[in-house]
Amino acid sequence: MSDQAIRFDDGAAYEEMMGVWSRLAGDIFLDWLKPDLGLRWIDVGCGNGAFTERLVERCAPAEVEGVDPSDGQLAYARGRHKAGIAHFTNAGAMELPFPANLFDAAVMALVIFFVPVPAKGVSEMRRVVRPGGSVSAYAWDVLDGGLPHQNVRAGLEAIGHPVPMPPSVEASNIDNLRRLWADAGLLNIETRTIEVHRSYTDFEEYWRVSLMAPSISQTAKTMPPSSLAQLRETLRSTMQPDATGRILCSARANAVKGRVPS
Repeated sequence: MSDQAIRFDDGAAYEEMMGVWSRLAGDIFLDWLKPDLGLRWIDVGCGNGAFTERLVERCAPAEVEGVDPSDGQLAYARGRHKAGIAHFTNAGAMELPFPANLFDAAVMALVIFFVPVPAKGVSEMRRVVRPGGSVSAYAWDVLDGGLPHQNVRAGLEAIGHPVPMPPSVEASNIDNLRRLWADAGLLNIETRTIEVHRSYTDFEEYWRVSLMAPSISQTAKTMPPSSLAQLRETLRSTMQPDATGRILCSARANAVKGRVPS
């Protein structure tokens, strides 16, 4: 764990760095949820709206409320959303500005390990969801190397430059997710892992996009340029492209879902 804040304030940069990954994992996650159409959703920690738009496109919601503490991310989310179904509010996960029992479903997409007190975030989701409604989340399996750009992170740590971790990294563990849901009094709890793959045009694109990750860029800025260049060449030699020069990478997330007692 690190006391350095990992902030996502640039919606466009987040879209290139993480938005693609979010949609890949989000599609599998929604296939697993199998939600009814026409629900009222709250997307907690919606960021730049990448997952919010998947809800709108795939689930025909009656309404989506996206909340996030970053004005920059919310501005991007508002700009990308054209259907008029989603609304976006600056708020934190531990104090949602909505009354109890308002929504049919609450979701956290790639967020719970950033919530300072994850249990409080889960209890807030439960509070704003009606009896019988759904509370769910998915998060990169940080502790077991499931993050996108894991090769860069591991390479930095191997040469003595540890990368900041999310403040509540333990919440990404699948057993801890189940425990958080159970402690919140949610029922019919299920968990699963999600494997996703993304290709980059070439190594140069992979390297450039990896350095957009705030935790990686924070570390890179503290390094001698020669050390960073050496790591770049080491990774280039070990990450073999396919026949077209593309670099294929994988990531793994843990997912959980449960129901508010009726």
